[in-house]
Amino acid sequence: MVKIDALGIACPGPVIMTKKQLDGIEEGIVEVRVDNEVARQNLKRFAESSGFEVVDQQDDEALFTVTITKGTMDAAEEEQLPVAPGLTVGIGSNLMGTGEEELGKVLMRSFMYTVSETEPYPETIVFFNSGVFLTTEGSDVLDDLEKLAGEGVEIISCGTCLDYYKLKDKLAIGEISNMYTIYEKLKNPGRNVIIG
Repeated sequence: MVKIDALGIACPGPVIMTKKQLDGIEEGIVEVRVDNEVARQNLKRFAESSGFEVVDQQDDEALFTVTITKGTMDAAEEEQLPVAPGLTVGIGSNLMGTGEEELGKVLMRSFMYTVSETEPYPETIVFFNSGVFLTTEGSDVLDDLEKLAGEGVEIISCGTCLDYYKLKDKLAIGEISNMYTIYEKLKNPGRNVIIG
């Protein structure tokens, strides 16, 4: 077991420290101590999206221990997953394509419906820039996103973007995330699709 003391370190520091340790082992356990809820939640999301087992506990009023277990998944287990491990869809606009706005909305509704009806589902859908309008109250695609979330698809929205458009309190589905997580999800060009 590797133990990481990330007390007093702001995000994304604890996630980066943990990822480096996990990248260096084939399997094993990494235990991380943090002292804020944001770091705790970001570590949990990182571990879950990476396919690792994660257990967290509150040790004190503001102290948390996050234990992440990295193991190997056999082919039979992987085939049973309803999602395609590592596949990320990035959506950077509430419209699909350029041109007429109404057509862009129609195409985006059709795209999200198609994603929600086609297996395997992506492991993660990342919304950034005006794409965050799709995860907030009043979105035409919330039903599709709710179905995908129910199937285990991770839905994350850029916190900076939600702040910019003053939508943070209107988020209707998924989690708020940071640029480190967005980069981690989108950095593999063979395993992602960018829309908008």
